[in-house]
Amino acid sequence: MSGPSRSVLYDELPFWSAPFGLVLLDTVRLRKHMLALDIGCGGGFPMLELAGRLDADSHITGLDPSDDALEMVKEKISARGVKNASVIKGRGEAMPFGDSGFDLITSNNGLNNVEDQARVLSECFRVSKQGAQMVLTMNLPHTMIEFYDALRQVLKEMGMDDAIRDMEVHISEKRKPVDYLKDLIFASGFHIKAILIDGFKYRFASPQAFFEHYLIRNFFLPSWKSFMPGEKQGVIFDDTTKILDTEVKEKGFFECSIPFACFDCLRP
Repeated sequence: MSGPSRSVLYDELPFWSAPFGLVLLDTVRLRKHMLALDIGCGGGFPMLELAGRLDADSHITGLDPSDDALEMVKEKISARGVKNASVIKGRGEAMPFGDSGFDLITSNNGLNNVEDQARVLSECFRVSKQGAQMVLTMNLPHTMIEFYDALRQVLKEMGMDDAIRDMEVHISEKRKPVDYLKDLIFASGFHIKAILIDGFKYRFASPQAFFEHYLIRNFFLPSWKSFMPGEKQGVIFDDTTKILDTEVKEKGFFECSIPFACFDCLRP
């Protein structure tokens, strides 16, 4: 094996997904003959890692709305010779599965990106068997608080109260507090066995490196710009960078906090 096919063997996962996924993998209770579902499987983590840990008589299905992501996972399945995994296109709000089919449901920071979390959880309950385990990881409202605090200070000094309000709406839409998520999970019919609060640090040599990182540039920056007037974006980011640079002078680096929760749930 050579070329692109071989490279797929070494393409594991982005750093962002790893801390969430490692906790998820430690929480999952594996056994033989399981039917598992990974919602928002993306590029295949932790779905393919779970496939490798399950026995040959088990099977895991990845669900994702992205054609690009699904093609990537299919290539990995083929290159790695995985026999107990497959993917299907779909949304969590309307899963293309029958009732009571899965022994295990996982989602690694996937529910933060769906349109209707309550509907997705209701679907999870519908497609899970009695006694099934559901393990979810989600990042929490204080994610990147260091950046948001500096940005909030700049917007306040510029008298941009509307932008501050829009920023807070953006945060609340993407990252729900633990108590809110607990209520949604209970309302869907699941019991919660345990909630693990964890987190990690994203460390950069400078704020400029933070803004230029591929993850920030492609997946966070566009939404941040959406609540800033276009003609003032340059000034806003320059002033925010100056505030963050004070941390670099004190610590020698800039870092962002990424708190998250892992929910270990049971379908009664």
